[in-house]
Amino acid sequence: MTRTLNNPLIRAGLVLGMGFGGLADGIILHQILGWHHLICGTVDCQPASVAQLLRENTQDGFFHLGLWLVLLVGTAMLFRAARQSGPAWPGRVLAGSMLAGCGLFNFVEGLVNHQILGIHHVLPGNPHQFFFDLLYLANGILFVVVGVWLTRSPVSATSTK
Repeated sequence: MTRTLNNPLIRAGLVLGMGFGGLADGIILHQILGWHHLICGTVDCQPASVAQLLRENTQDGFFHLGLWLVLLVGTAMLFRAARQSGPAWPGRVLAGSMLAGCGLFNFVEGLVNHQILGIHHVLPGNPHQFFFDLLYLANGILFVVVGVWLTRSPVSATSTK
Protein backbone atom coordinates (compact mmCIF):
# COMPACT_ATOMS: atom_id res chain seq x y z
CA MET A 1 0.00 0.00 0.00
CA THR A 2 1.36 3.36 -0.97
CA ARG A 3 1.87 5.54 2.10
CA THR A 4 1.85 9.02 0.64
CA LEU A 5 -0.47 11.99 0.69
CA ASN A 6 -2.19 10.35 -2.28
CA ASN A 7 -3.46 7.71 0.12
CA PRO A 8 -7.05 8.63 1.13
CA LEU A 9 -6.60 6.98 4.54
CA ILE A 10 -3.61 9.18 5.32
CA ARG A 11 -5.42 12.32 4.14
CA ALA A 12 -8.44 11.46 6.30
CA GLY A 13 -6.16 10.72 9.27
CA LEU A 14 -4.38 14.06 8.88
CA VAL A 15 -7.67 15.98 8.87
CA LEU A 16 -9.01 13.99 11.84
CA GLY A 17 -5.73 14.54 13.69
CA MET A 18 -5.88 18.30 13.12
CA GLY A 19 -9.42 18.35 14.51
CA PHE A 20 -8.57 16.27 17.55
CA GLY A 21 -5.37 18.26 18.12
CA GLY A 22 -7.33 21.49 18.12
CA LEU A 23 -9.90 20.06 20.51
CA ALA A 24 -7.15 18.89 22.86
CA ASP A 25 -5.69 22.42 22.84
CA GLY A 26 -9.08 24.05 23.42
CA ILE A 27 -10.29 21.64 26.08
CA ILE A 28 -7.06 21.27 28.05
CA LEU A 29 -5.37 24.69 27.70
CA HIS A 30 -8.45 26.92 27.30
CA GLN A 31 -11.04 25.26 29.49
CA ILE A 32 -9.45 22.91 32.05
CA LEU A 33 -6.20 24.77 32.80
CA GLY A 34 -7.55 28.20 31.83
CA TRP A 35 -4.12 29.28 30.56
CA HIS A 36 -5.41 31.20 27.57
CA HIS A 37 -8.31 31.73 25.19
CA LEU A 38 -8.29 31.87 21.42
CA ILE A 39 -8.02 35.65 21.54
CA CYS A 40 -6.77 37.17 24.79
CA GLY A 41 -7.86 40.64 25.82
CA THR A 42 -5.04 41.18 28.34
CA VAL A 43 -1.30 40.47 28.45
CA ASP A 44 -1.70 37.60 30.94
CA CYS A 45 -4.94 36.43 29.27
CA GLN A 46 -6.91 36.78 32.49
CA PRO A 47 -10.21 38.53 31.73
CA ALA A 48 -10.67 41.90 33.40
CA SER A 49 -14.46 41.61 33.48
CA VAL A 50 -17.30 39.13 33.18
CA ALA A 51 -18.16 40.67 29.80
CA GLN A 52 -14.63 40.02 28.55
CA LEU A 53 -14.74 36.42 29.84
CA LEU A 54 -18.05 35.87 28.03
CA ARG A 55 -16.58 37.30 24.81
CA GLU A 56 -13.48 35.08 25.10
CA ASN A 57 -15.64 32.01 25.84
CA THR A 58 -17.78 32.79 22.78
CA GLN A 59 -14.66 33.08 20.61
CA ASP A 60 -13.45 29.73 21.99
CA GLY A 61 -16.89 28.30 21.18
CA PHE A 62 -16.58 29.36 17.53
CA PHE A 63 -13.09 27.80 17.51
CA HIS A 64 -14.56 24.52 18.79
CA LEU A 65 -17.39 24.71 16.27
CA GLY A 66 -14.83 25.07 13.49
CA LEU A 67 -12.95 22.05 14.82
CA TRP A 68 -16.19 20.08 14.97
CA LEU A 69 -16.68 20.85 11.27
CA VAL A 70 -13.10 19.75 10.54
CA LEU A 71 -13.87 16.45 12.32
CA LEU A 72 -17.04 16.01 10.25
CA VAL A 73 -15.02 16.51 7.06
CA GLY A 74 -12.36 14.07 8.29
CA THR A 75 -15.02 11.48 9.13
CA ALA A 76 -16.57 11.86 5.66
CA MET A 77 -13.10 11.46 4.14
CA LEU A 78 -12.56 8.30 6.21
CA PHE A 79 -15.86 6.80 5.02
CA ARG A 80 -15.02 7.70 1.42
CA ALA A 81 -11.61 6.06 1.77
CA ALA A 82 -13.26 2.95 3.22
CA ARG A 83 -15.41 2.57 0.10
CA GLN A 84 -12.36 2.40 -2.15
CA SER A 85 -11.09 -1.07 -2.82
CA GLY A 86 -7.61 -2.09 -1.80
CA PRO A 87 -5.66 -4.02 0.79
CA ALA A 88 -6.62 -3.97 4.46
CA TRP A 89 -5.53 -0.90 6.37
CA PRO A 90 -2.93 -1.27 9.05
CA GLY A 91 -4.20 0.56 12.14
CA ARG A 92 -0.81 2.16 12.58
CA VAL A 93 -1.23 4.05 9.29
CA LEU A 94 -4.43 5.73 10.50
CA ALA A 95 -3.01 6.28 14.00
CA GLY A 96 0.24 7.67 12.59
CA SER A 97 -1.48 10.01 10.18
CA MET A 98 -3.79 11.25 12.96
CA LEU A 99 -0.78 11.84 15.23
CA ALA A 100 0.95 13.71 12.39
CA GLY A 101 -2.21 15.79 11.84
CA CYS A 102 -2.34 16.65 15.54
CA GLY A 103 1.31 17.71 15.40
CA LEU A 104 0.68 19.72 12.26
CA PHE A 105 -2.13 21.57 14.04
CA ASN A 106 0.10 22.28 17.06
CA PHE A 107 3.00 23.51 14.95
CA VAL A 108 0.97 25.72 12.59
CA GLU A 109 -1.27 27.09 15.36
CA GLY A 110 1.75 27.73 17.57
CA LEU A 111 3.69 29.43 14.80
CA VAL A 112 0.81 31.56 13.52
CA ASN A 113 -1.15 32.43 16.69
CA HIS A 114 1.68 32.46 19.24
CA GLN A 115 4.58 33.87 17.23
CA ILE A 116 3.37 35.67 14.09
CA LEU A 117 0.01 37.13 15.18
CA GLY A 118 0.66 37.07 18.94
CA ILE A 119 -3.08 36.70 19.70
CA HIS A 120 -2.23 34.39 22.60
CA HIS A 121 0.60 32.32 24.02
CA VAL A 122 0.59 28.91 25.69
CA LEU A 123 1.08 30.39 29.15
CA PRO A 124 0.78 34.17 28.75
CA GLY A 125 2.19 36.47 31.39
CA ASN A 126 4.56 33.77 32.65
CA PRO A 127 8.24 34.88 32.78
CA HIS A 128 9.03 31.78 30.67
CA GLN A 129 6.23 32.40 28.17
CA PHE A 130 8.52 32.02 25.12
CA PHE A 131 9.88 28.72 26.49
CA PHE A 132 6.33 27.31 26.78
CA ASP A 133 5.63 28.46 23.21
CA LEU A 134 8.79 26.68 22.02
CA LEU A 135 7.77 23.49 23.86
CA TYR A 136 4.41 23.64 22.09
CA LEU A 137 6.16 23.94 18.71
CA ALA A 138 8.57 21.12 19.60
CA ASN A 139 5.60 18.96 20.63
CA GLY A 140 4.08 19.55 17.20
CA ILE A 141 7.29 18.59 15.42
CA LEU A 142 7.68 15.47 17.59
CA PHE A 143 4.10 14.36 16.85
CA VAL A 144 4.64 14.84 13.10
CA VAL A 145 7.92 12.89 13.14
CA VAL A 146 6.49 9.98 15.16
CA GLY A 147 3.31 9.99 13.07
CA VAL A 148 5.21 9.90 9.78
CA TRP A 149 7.42 7.13 11.16
CA LEU A 150 4.33 5.09 12.06
CA THR A 151 2.81 5.50 8.59
CA ARG A 152 6.07 4.55 6.86
CA SER A 153 7.34 1.78 9.14
CA PRO A 154 7.21 -1.70 7.64
CA VAL A 155 4.07 -3.68 8.27
CA SER A 156 4.43 -7.40 8.77
CA ALA A 157 2.77 -9.71 6.28
CA THR A 158 0.39 -11.04 8.94
CA SER A 159 -0.98 -7.60 9.80
CA THR A 160 -2.50 -7.03 6.35
CA LYS A 161 -4.49 -10.28 6.23
